[in-house]
Amino acid sequence: MKHGRVVKRLFGALVCLFATGLAAASLAQGAGAKPGQDQGARPAERGDMWDPHWMQRQIWGPRELEPGVQQRMERHWTFMHQGIPEEYLRASNPFRPTGENIAAGRALYDAKCMSCHGETGNGDGSAGRSLSPSPALLAYLIQMPATVDSYLLWSISEGGVAFKTGMPSFKAELARDDIWRIVTFMRAGFPKAARAR
Repeated sequence: MKHGRVVKRLFGALVCLFATGLAAASLAQGAGAKPGQDQGARPAERGDMWDPHWMQRQIWGPRELEPGVQQRMERHWTFMHQGIPEEYLRASNPFRPTGENIAAGRALYDAKCMSCHGETGNGDGSAGRSLSPSPALLAYLIQMPATVDSYLLWSISEGGVAFKTGMPSFKAELARDDIWRIVTFMRAGFPKAARAR
């Protein structure tokens, strides 16, 4: 089984578990309740059911999420369910994490990404402070199982126009190898200086 299918199945399983939890919380919350009734005020009527505020189904509706969360979820959902253009689908990074490749990636990242995403990928760059939604937390995102090479290449190349974010498209500005060097640098953990290997 190919890596992409494994990732899709894992992500699908997580979504199913999450949806099951939401459905259970919704059923527990709605048992015997009238529409619009405040369920948070009567915990004794629900017995010992664990029902914190953040598990209430209505706060997870598409119109209830903060714009940044909604847009990031939409990007992941699109990648997992609708797919991406063929040119990105089976793409994988050809660069090994050598000192030379990481240093080249650092220089490109500093020139093209750092002003929004910050020096270490924490979304704290000076140009990103005025953006809504805020820049992605790349240091966190790069560690997620769903963040496969094809996802990163697609995101950097196409930008965020389709998802109403300020992420610019870099496919006309950077060669694909340069994008891969940036990915290599990020996967190395955003080191300040590359060590020769």
